[in-house]
Amino acid sequence: MAPLPHLGLIVPPAAGAVPVDGPLLYGERIRFSALGLGLGEISTRGYTEVIDSVVEKAVALKAEGVSAVSLMGTSLSFFRGADFNAQLQAEMARATGLPCTTMSNAIVGALRQLGVRRVAVATAYIDEVNAHLRRYLEQSGFEPLALEGLAISDVQAVGQVPTQVLVDLCLRVFDAQPGADGILISCGGLVTLDAVREVEARLQLPVVSSSPAGFWDLVRTAGFDARSAGQGRLFAEA
Repeated sequence: MAPLPHLGLIVPPAAGAVPVDGPLLYGERIRFSALGLGLGEISTRGYTEVIDSVVEKAVALKAEGVSAVSLMGTSLSFFRGADFNAQLQAEMARATGLPCTTMSNAIVGALRQLGVRRVAVATAYIDEVNAHLRRYLEQSGFEPLALEGLAISDVQAVGQVPTQVLVDLCLRVFDAQPGADGILISCGGLVTLDAVREVEARLQLPVVSSSPAGFWDLVRTAGFDARSAGQGRLFAEA
């Protein structure tokens, strides 16, 4: 039997655990390994403290035998803008010789895949980080409409946000400014697969969320089939 595809993740929490979405989406099809950056807080100050170690973590994942790497922290890669995100991806690829990507690439690629241009945005972030996200989306060719965050800066707290809170936030940003083609839920630490399915059913519009999109993008970057049955519109696409 051929070995499972082995893909690498650079994640914000120090523990370096693989986010729950990976096994939920790809089960026994793909093996994931993760290394943590030790992000202290979800803020520009926190990002600045760890961003210079991203390439080093990518190289360490290559040594573990992965065939592609993603920086799985949306705001870590968008906080300095689209050009910086592209530069960081290029540096990771150059240092490792592997296909590399970022979660900021993932949300852009997923929105484009689903035909979303005018987007309502729900986030975990404080206002400072929301401003960086708005700028990144605009630089990437999107029109962010209403954008609201939960004002969370604690790295561990984002994983505890209940599904209903996320659903309510998505419905609120959609209602706040009419005309969105779809919804974006931004923050890789949020656990969102249930919320994505519920909001897509309620609004009959596509929903892109950071962590699921990050896995979808990494699997595609590595050259594998990223579909996953029953996990929302993004994962039903050929």
